[in-house]
Parts: sequence; structure tokens; C-alpha cells
Amino acid sequence: MTVNRFPQVFRVLRQAVLATLLLSLPAAAAPFAAYVMDARTGQPIYRQNADTRLHPASLTKMMTLYMAFSAIERGQVRLDSRFTISSKAANEPPSKLGLRAGQKIELRYLIRAAAIKSGNDAATALGEGLAGSEQAFTQQMTQMARALGMNNTQFRNAHGLTQEGHYSTAHDMSILGRHLFYDFPQYYNLFSRRTADAGIAQVTATNRRFLDDYPGADGIKTGYTRAAGFNLTASAQRGNKRLIATVFGGTSTAQRNQVMAELLDNSFPRIPDRVREVKPQRPRMLVQSTTRRAQVAASPAATQPEPQRMVLQASPPPSTRPAAQPSVAAVAAAAPSAVDLTEALRRAGATAPAPAAPGIALANSLRPRARPGAAAPASPAAIEEAIATAVASDAAPAASASLAAPVLAASNRPAPSPRRSASTAAVTEPRQVAAAPEPAAPQPQAAPGSLSLDSSNAPRPRSETVILAAMGEGDLGSPEALEVVRRPTDSGRNWGVSLGLTTSQAEADRLLLGLALQDGNLFGRASRQVANTNRGFEPRFGNLSKGHAELACERMHSRSRPCTVVGN
Repeated sequence: MTVNRFPQVFRVLRQAVLATLLLSLPAAAAPFAAYVMDARTGQPIYRQNADTRLHPASLTKMMTLYMAFSAIERGQVRLDSRFTISSKAANEPPSKLGLRAGQKIELRYLIRAAAIKSGNDAATALGEGLAGSEQAFTQQMTQMARALGMNNTQFRNAHGLTQEGHYSTAHDMSILGRHLFYDFPQYYNLFSRRTADAGIAQVTATNRRFLDDYPGADGIKTGYTRAAGFNLTASAQRGNKRLIATVFGGTSTAQRNQVMAELLDNSFPRIPDRVREVKPQRPRMLVQSTTRRAQVAASPAATQPEPQRMVLQASPPPSTRPAAQPSVAAVAAAAPSAVDLTEALRRAGATAPAPAAPGIALANSLRPRARPGAAAPASPAAIEEAIATAVASDAAPAASASLAAPVLAASNRPAPSPRRSASTAAVTEPRQVAAAPEPAAPQPQAAPGSLSLDSSNAPRPRSETVILAAMGEGDLGSPEALEVVRRPTDSGRNWGVSLGLTTSQAEADRLLLGLALQDGNLFGRASRQVANTNRGFEPRFGNLSKGHAELACERMHSRSRPCTVVGN
């Protein structure tokens, strides 16, 4: 009996020892860190392990969203831009939106899913859609972190799951939360939403417990992994005061929220109610431009002269001509066919005749023979005689004033024109005019062979009558009768639309007012009327053209609202 009980006792003792050893081991928990700052000035209020590099978990998505907001502001993408989901993004572990590979979804829905649901698949899709790959996106995230002053942060993915080399600090995440608040106030309300439409599903905020429990809290982001613990970056406001705080390494959601509430409660009384606000400086976006230079390999055709190209070369001065001087043609004929033309010319120039004395001088050449029939050059005596003749012709009043008179006199004169034989009086016979002046005295007929001008009729005296033209008044005659056509100012706008029946006049008025505000370009000039009929109240828009009335009814039909075009 004792032997049979020994194994049972041994097993009990072994279990007790194992339990004692397990209880003696310390509980595994992520390191704790905390940081609180005055959001208005960026001054620290509380810090504990604030610069210790820890796993940020889903707080990483704060930078992912900051990059998305920056891309929208730069015009790189729009909220309605559609991103294609990759298989990597679709296979990310939870928390996730439930995206499928190959699916296309608008950017606005990915932002909502990452900010509110903390979807890992949405964060990866954002990074791949903005930078082409998650690796390129994480490099941009790290560069942006340096630009924001987050010096102890490095990113390896867009969602925040634990990965080697992926780390941040409580201080850096508080800085990022402050930039989100000041740099993109138009998107900051995303972090205070409890629910949102993410396109394919309605998502619920992971931070809704803290938002509901702590008065004045309006964000920002939660995070959890086994290695990081329960993390939270929060922002809260009381009156004119605003705090931003970060907690790393919480043991549970409730414990993390409780620690955050205590930090905020203790920090609000420590900051002044009014202080000069110092907004953080936004980072300068530096764009790298890559210049590509064409690499062209050198070729003989590009670096060497062509065989037939003439290249000027320096040649030595010509020497004294030898006894037998070959000609250029002889040198070219004697040279082989492969010799360059320039070399042949150089050789021919080297054998050109030169003076006996040293130096370079032009050789004397024969004068060209005179052209047949050409006159001999004038002698100095002849030149002096021509000058004296010209001076004498200037002194004599009867002589010609032209220096070419001697030349003209020596040439054959042209035959007189036919009218030279006619009487000058016949040429100058007065014409029959209303007030003719006295006939001009007859001019003496030119002698034959003379170069004087023929006599012509004296010009008619200019009339003293001045005709004034009407300038800028047009025809001064009686104007033609103008037909004046009058049309009403609302010509052609005698159509309207009827929007069915309502149960009360107030409902009809609200319907007309809402449509006028919604479609102001269509109903801006339309008149609003409510007809009280036996069946109910009929809202109408009047003073429309037929085209506008038909367009209005088409829009109403697309919204499943009754509409009928009516004419006034």
C-alpha cells in the first residue's frame, strides 16, 4: 500500500515545486513611459522614461495619417482618389477593415478605417497607394519624423505591428499629436468620432471608452501589441487650456485610461489659464529632383576628322625657290591617291617662289593687258584741264550748270519731239471754264538741239471754297424710322415645376427652401409658391425657362422625388 502511494505523492510534490517557481518569476510586462505637454506652447509638464525607445504599436498610424493629409494638401491625391488593394494589404492581421485583394476603394474610407477602426489593412493600403510600396513609404515616414523633431523614432511599417527596428518614444508621439492638431485642424475631428462609414463597413472607434469617460477629451489614438502593451496618445481641453499626453506600456485598457486620466487631472492645474500660443513650425517639404544624363559612347566618326575634310595646319615659311620648281598640279599628280588634299596643298605651298633675301614678301607679277577698245588713262594735264573747264562753266551764267555739259555736248542729240513744231500758243490755248484766268503769255519756242524743258500750261488757280466734312456725326439727313420692340424681362421664363403634395404648408416651405439652397444655380432666380389644393399643399418653383424646368425634374426624378413640368 505504501509503495503504491509513492508515485502519487511524488507527482503532488512536483506540481507544488513547479507552481512555486512560476509564482516566484516576475510578471512579464512592457516598459512604462509617459509624457505630458502644454499643447499651446509645447512645454513639458510631466515626463517618465519619455525618451526611451519602445514599441509604438498602432500609434504608428498617426504618422501614416499625417502623411496622407500632407499628400492631399500638396495635391498629390484627393479624398475621392481610388486605391487598389494589394494582396499584402488584404492579408494583414487584425485589427482590419476586411479589404480584398484587387478591390478599389476611395482614400476617404481608408483614412476613416485607419484613424477610427485602426485597421492594419487600411494603413498598408495607404502607404502603398501614396508611395508605391510600403518600404518606400516607411522611409518617407522616418524622414518626416526627423523634420518634425522626432529624433528617437524609426518606422518599418505603416500599421505599427511589432518589427525589428520599429520604435518611438512617448515624447516623440506627443510631438506628432500636437502637429496633427495644429497642422491639419480640418481633419482632426476624425479622432473624436465614435463611429464612421468606411465604405464597406461601419466602423467603431477604439478610443470610445476614454472619449466617453474623460470630460474634454477629443482624441487621438490607441495602440496595442503584446510587446508594446496598451498605448494611448490623448488630447483634452478645459477652458483655454489644452494638454497632449502619451502613455506607453499599460497593462490593460482600463488601467491605461485610468493612468492617462490621472496624468491629465494633475497637469491641468499646473499650467496657466492664459498663455501666448506658440504654434509648431510646419516642416519644409523638400522634393528631390533626379536629372538623368545620356551616356553616349565615343565613336571614331565623332572624334576624328573625315578623310576628305580639309583641316588647316601650320606650315613652315616658304624657302628660296630651288632650280626646278614643280607646280601644284605636278605635286598633286605625283602624290599617291591616299594622300590628303591638305597635305598636297601644303607641299605645293612649300615650293612656292620666294625672294632671295630672307623673309616673306610678295613676288612681282605681270600687269594685266588692257581691254581692247579701252581708253588710255588720263594724264595729269588732262585732269587739270577738266577741272579748269568745270570751274569756268560755274562762272558763266549762260553755260550749263552741270559738270557733265562737255560730255553731253559731245554726244549726238535726240530728234525733236513732234510737238516742238507746233505753236506754243496752241499748246497753251485757254480752256472753257466758269471763271477762267487770263491766258498766260506765250513762251518762246526752244531752239532745236536744246535741252530746255517744254512749255506747259499754267496751273489753274486753287478755289478758295472750303468744304467742311461732318466728323463723328454721320449723315445729317433725316434718319430712318426705328422700330422699337419691347419684351418683358422674364421673357421665356413662363415655366415651372410642381413637386407633388405635402400634408402642411410648413413642410412645403421647408422643401422649397432646402432645394433652393441645395441647387442655387438652378433655382436661384425661381419664385417659390405653395398652392393650397383640395388634396393638399403643392410646392412649386416658377419663373423658369422650359429647359431649366425639364432639367429640374430630371434631378428630382434621380432623387426619387415627384416632379412635373407645368406652364404658366
